[in-house]
Amino acid sequence: MSRPRSQAEYLARLVPPSVAGLNRRTLLAGTAGAGALLGTGLLAGCGSDSGSGADAKAVSLGSNQSDPKPKDVIAKVMDGFKTSSGVTVNINTVDHNTFQENINNYLQGKPDDVFTWFAGYRMRFFAAKGLAGDVSDVWGKLSGYSDAFKKASTGDDGKQYFVPASYYPWAVFYRKSVWQQRGYQVPKTLDDLNALSAQMKKDGLTPIAFADKDGWPAMGTFDILNLRINGYQFHVDLMAGKEAWTSDKVQKVFDTWAGLLPVHQPDALGRTWQEAAQSLQQKKSGMYLLGLFVAQQFSGDDLADLDFFTFPEIDSTIGAKALDAPIDGYMMARKPKSKDAATKLLTYLGSKDAANITVKNDPSTLVANSEADTSAYTALQKKAAELVGSATEIAQFLDRDTRPDFASTVIIPALQQFIKNPKDISGLLTSIENQKKSIFTS
Repeated sequence: MSRPRSQAEYLARLVPPSVAGLNRRTLLAGTAGAGALLGTGLLAGCGSDSGSGADAKAVSLGSNQSDPKPKDVIAKVMDGFKTSSGVTVNINTVDHNTFQENINNYLQGKPDDVFTWFAGYRMRFFAAKGLAGDVSDVWGKLSGYSDAFKKASTGDDGKQYFVPASYYPWAVFYRKSVWQQRGYQVPKTLDDLNALSAQMKKDGLTPIAFADKDGWPAMGTFDILNLRINGYQFHVDLMAGKEAWTSDKVQKVFDTWAGLLPVHQPDALGRTWQEAAQSLQQKKSGMYLLGLFVAQQFSGDDLADLDFFTFPEIDSTIGAKALDAPIDGYMMARKPKSKDAATKLLTYLGSKDAANITVKNDPSTLVANSEADTSAYTALQKKAAELVGSATEIAQFLDRDTRPDFASTVIIPALQQFIKNPKDISGLLTSIENQKKSIFTS
């Protein structure tokens, strides 16, 4: 996922509000020019000149899979498509964060025929804006997907705009060998977690690895605390702009988080998630709340030593069954240069053949197609699939469950401000609420 490093940097890199629905009062003066620059930058003009019609022998893919492992997996899947169809895929890979930050300009300009994206609100948002192609005909050819996956791929108009490929749960990861050596037990409650963290400190470990240089990881911490303290329905209503950020319920989330910050790795705003993962890999940290993709940073015996537990209960009346399990997949441009080739590619990407390639090559994700051969899943993947299967409610992740502009322009800098100085929670929440009202009513 490179996000802005600070609030100031983010504001300097804002995309134009015409599509995102941003209220111009929330922008710094002069940012319209910044949007124009982004439009000619890394994502603009990526679309291929593959031709059109049934005879097209090439199709372009805009990919945010920039880390080495997922980038390699994408390449192998596209090779599989070429072998089966004879159509070449021209992959345009852009840094994950840059891809997300520039998505508005990208989709307004000359996007690739097919592009990687996310299920949930962020998919529906661009579909509703007319910036994505209807792939309902593709769904007529797919099998192996539950109704839940189809629902997550459906826009507000009832049409499908998304083909799911993979998903992954967020959980608390740890090294089994470290815990066995120290005699640590999986915490069941917040009090247990605090006691375990205190013991880890005594043992010379950083209790919880933490990073937020890229802006998005802290959203996972907010999500799980809100789900545990206030429940799933309040969480999704808050994301939809239906609840007030100034409520006592949200205040309690931040109060609880402030109490946990001292057991988190310090100086998080200067650290990437990969660097925090290395702290866990090197046995310097005892735990790390992140998505299953943390496994990308482990291999061999280290990967076999990796385990996880779901974040513990905070309120016994709410429990610990809700979690974040985002769905990744593909969308089609509103006017692909070759709709036939794009449709063929999307149909293949939703097939069990494509899923089987992913299973064989990536231990850090779970495939969405139930017809795939998952016998090659690692123990970690099998446990992750069981965790998602046992969840009572599943959220998509903060920046996928709310408006993209709100997540990017308000929540990222707000959470980074909180991490830097957690003392003025009331003032911070008032600021978030005021900006929310402006954005959600624009």
